[in-house]
Amino acid sequence: MTPETAIHKACLAATVWGHLSETPRLINNRENAVFEVRFSDGVHGALRLHRVGYQASSSIEAELIWTEQLRGMNYHCPTPIRTQSGQLVHELPDGQIASVVSWIDAQPIGENGAVFEGSAEEHCNLYYEVGQLIAQLHDATQKLDTTDLRRPSWDSEALLGDIPHWGRFWENPSLRSTESELLLMARENAAQHLAAINPPIDLIHADLLQENILQNTDGLWLIDFDDAGYGYRGYDLGTTLIQHAELPYLDALSDATIKGYESVLGPQPELAEALPLFTMLRSMASCGWVISRAPDDDPRQRIYAERALRCVESYFQTTTAISS
Repeated sequence: MTPETAIHKACLAATVWGHLSETPRLINNRENAVFEVRFSDGVHGALRLHRVGYQASSSIEAELIWTEQLRGMNYHCPTPIRTQSGQLVHELPDGQIASVVSWIDAQPIGENGAVFEGSAEEHCNLYYEVGQLIAQLHDATQKLDTTDLRRPSWDSEALLGDIPHWGRFWENPSLRSTESELLLMARENAAQHLAAINPPIDLIHADLLQENILQNTDGLWLIDFDDAGYGYRGYDLGTTLIQHAELPYLDALSDATIKGYESVLGPQPELAEALPLFTMLRSMASCGWVISRAPDDDPRQRIYAERALRCVESYFQTTTAISS
């Protein structure tokens, strides 16, 4: 979808929320097209044109019901803005779904591929707060009734089954045959590891990258719940760390994240021990995610594949193999 087409559709969608005071500003045109919008009644929001075919309308509504409840508990996330008729989503004539949430005036704590500008100590202090933010999310969610919220799964089958949610990562086109075999071995071991520790399944964010964690004078905020679903709490923590998998002080950053998490929810020894597993699981998911989103010869294919291979190596160095 071209930027011009996206802006036209955003203007069309926005009418059910009210009169725009200015042209929507396109800020992201990747998975979803996201716009900064201002309405004549003073409402300042982020309008999303959801990627066609990725989430059903009922699933998007479930996401927004969840975040609406979280915001009602003062959790730092956007507030869904309902249409003038009280709906959470609006379907355009071509079937694309639109939604609007409140604008968070804050900046991401980092960007993919960008080096943290502060010291290692400052980075760890920040991720102590990130760990608290994740724990607060999990704690608040556990207090809600999410039974009727229909969202995708991020369980063992969705991550490691024959058809993973984000793609068959071991078939990444940049992999050599020996590398593919290594990922398959790690896949088998990870499945058995999950079965052995049997972590509970909860509603999680599932995409806690640093671009989705904002910071302002009020603290940290979590945005973009588009991939939220039912999975392991540890997967949220592993996802938070995946963009830093190559850092020489990754262990210290991981410890800081866990300590922040435990400062809210108490000691989590099993979760801390399984962190290399969950970080590896995210690296595998991303290795599959890129397959359908980039040409076979795109450098990103190899970037994600190499990161998955490094995470596999780290996992086997820190975890006793379960597969025979």
